[in-house]
Amino acid sequence: MTNTDSIGVRVFSLNCWGIRYLSKHCPQRYTMIGDLLCKEEHDIVLLQEVWSEKDYLSLKKKLASCHPHSHYFKSGVIGSGLAIFSKYRIQDTFVYRYSLNGYPYMAHHGDWFGGKAVGMAVLNIGSLTANVYVTHLHAEYCRDKDSYLPHRVVQAWELQQFVRYTSSGADVVILGGDLNMHPQDLGNRLLRTYTGLKDSYLETAKFDGCENGLTLIADNPFISKKELGPFEKGIRIDYVLFKGSSKTDITCDYMCTTKGSVPDHPFPYSDHEALTAELRLKTHTPTDDGSDSQSKSQDSAAERVAELVDIVTEARTEVKVGLHCAERMRYTAARTGVMGLALLILELAIAAVPWLALGAEQPFPRTSFYLLAALCFAILLSTSLLYIFYTMELKSLQGAEDQMRLAVGSLQEKLRGYPLAQPHNPQRRPPEGQEPSAFDPEE
Repeated sequence: MTNTDSIGVRVFSLNCWGIRYLSKHCPQRYTMIGDLLCKEEHDIVLLQEVWSEKDYLSLKKKLASCHPHSHYFKSGVIGSGLAIFSKYRIQDTFVYRYSLNGYPYMAHHGDWFGGKAVGMAVLNIGSLTANVYVTHLHAEYCRDKDSYLPHRVVQAWELQQFVRYTSSGADVVILGGDLNMHPQDLGNRLLRTYTGLKDSYLETAKFDGCENGLTLIADNPFISKKELGPFEKGIRIDYVLFKGSSKTDITCDYMCTTKGSVPDHPFPYSDHEALTAELRLKTHTPTDDGSDSQSKSQDSAAERVAELVDIVTEARTEVKVGLHCAERMRYTAARTGVMGLALLILELAIAAVPWLALGAEQPFPRTSFYLLAALCFAILLSTSLLYIFYTMELKSLQGAEDQMRLAVGSLQEKLRGYPLAQPHNPQRRPPEGQEPSAFDPEE
């Protein structure tokens, strides 16, 4: 190949933890974040948890000179919290809201109200078309008993679909955000293997920041060590991912993270650490490297397809667990609703007794009678809403599971087309806890 051009792009990503009146020192931290972005002058800034549009507009005004182009992605009840600032003109935008995003009755977690989504912006970087994505997936909260895992797996599945289907004509793809997944978690492997996105931390030539690239660290004063569980030093759940195309190579020259404390300030920018990745874009003209290169490429493609079969099968299993849980919860809601309805009908029957028996008095105190009726009605209403919600959850999980089943069948068919992959196929081991029969696409 012949390199014809080289462009450096600095990408910044931060979960701002910007919940007005709830997040500690929120106004002061936004001022600090704005000062940092004005000073560093990144090319692309990807922010999450900017929950208030007023805070976004304040940043937009402050960054007008260094980042003249910006967009705020609106979604859900209080917004997606996603925002992008750019030196390059934003040509087009689109936002996709994930079909599953937690439970509305888990108000103390708040993910459902946030309308978690992925936002896309199309930029022109020189002569190159870049698709830039910013996203925030559902939080984990408890790793040992993660009731949100099926939702997060479906979100990762929808994210990889969205990236693949919208970036086919792009020269460069960049994705940044809080994925709320460890590097080797199922959803992360599903996303990176399916899309071919590379992790800046793993690919960088030089790194400066928290040990092991951690982005949620114990040294951050906003973090409780209980949140980190068994990971005493911290976890890595924020990422800058990238990939090139047939005419563009992309590498990471340098990456860094903040380290909790900020010089001359009493507290950090956020409860998460900020990431900065310096990417190098090189355009080239494709050349014919001969049959040896094609053979190696075929082997690599076969290994990738085989890995995808394993990962998607594992994801299907996790989604099925969510399906069983949703079915059980819907059944419980229906049963409780029927009980509430029966009690309400019984009360109406008791109330009709004085009317049918002329002159008879009501046998129960009116206040107690009305309170019990109100309770029955509340039970009936709440269980009806829950039944509708769990039905919607079931539909989304079933849809994702059907898509994964078709994907496994398609991948297996594709794998059979690689003759060099056949001898290695029997040696592939299914995911832990899975039987070989789990690879059957008709399962």
